[in-house]
Amino acid sequence: MPTEDAKVYVISVAAELAGMHPQTLRQYDRLGLVTPSRASGRGRRYSLRDIATLREVQRLSQDEGVNLAGIKRILELEAELEQLKRQVEYLRAFVDPGRRIFTADPRGDVVAVNRTASRSRRPTTTADRAAVVLWRPTNR
Repeated sequence: MPTEDAKVYVISVAAELAGMHPQTLRQYDRLGLVTPSRASGRGRRYSLRDIATLREVQRLSQDEGVNLAGIKRILELEAELEQLKRQVEYLRAFVDPGRRIFTADPRGDVVAVNRTASRSRRPTTTADRAAVVLWRPTNR
C-alpha cells in the first residue's frame, strides 16, 4: 500500500477513486484546488492525500453549496491552520515551565536560551536589543 503522499495514481484511477470525471480533475488542477505532481511524460500523478482533497472539494461543492473560489480559500486556510498547529507543537516541545526562555530575533526566528545565562547577559548588539524575550513565569 502506498503512503498517503506517494504520487502513484494516474488521472483515470484518481478520478474513479474520487468519484469524479477525469476532466473535473483537470479543471481543479487548472484552478489550483488540487495540484498533482507530474510524471516525466507530463502526466498527472495523484496521491491518496490528493484524492481525499478531491473528495472534500466534492463534498463542499455538492453538500454545502460552496463555490470553487470559496473552496479554494477554505483549503488554503486549512493548510495554514495545519502549518500553525505543527509550529505550536514544535514550540511546545521546548517548554519546560520555569526553565526556558524563548527569544525572537529581528528575523523572526525563535531561539530557546538558558534562563540563567539570559539574566546575566546584557544586550551587546543592535540585534540583541531588538530581540523580544518570551517566557512562562513560574508560580512562587
